[in-house]
Amino acid sequence: MDAGRMDKRISIEAQATTRNAIGEPVTAWAPLAAVWASIEPLRGREFWAQQQVQSEVTTRIRIRYRAGITPAHRVRHAGRIYNIHSVIDPKERHEELQLMCMEGPSNG
Repeated sequence: MDAGRMDKRISIEAQATTRNAIGEPVTAWAPLAAVWASIEPLRGREFWAQQQVQSEVTTRIRIRYRAGITPAHRVRHAGRIYNIHSVIDPKERHEELQLMCMEGPSNG
């Protein structure tokens, strides 16, 4: 793992449920951790959906190993949201994680 490439500060977020003033459950994203990462766009495409042109970018985000990160989490960086689709621990050495993500609106 080349720590010098991890030059972006990202926020890993998890969903949290609270209650509003009238007792209804409200789900929102809350920061879980702020870590250094490298962000590598891998592939992009545009497609037609909901009568609009949509774009989709597949991105690999590399971070130092951190237990407990799952596809239920998401990443925020520079106003962008990355939905985690898979978490890879290369060679299962617990040195780094590769988060395979899709940039786009929140998945929840």
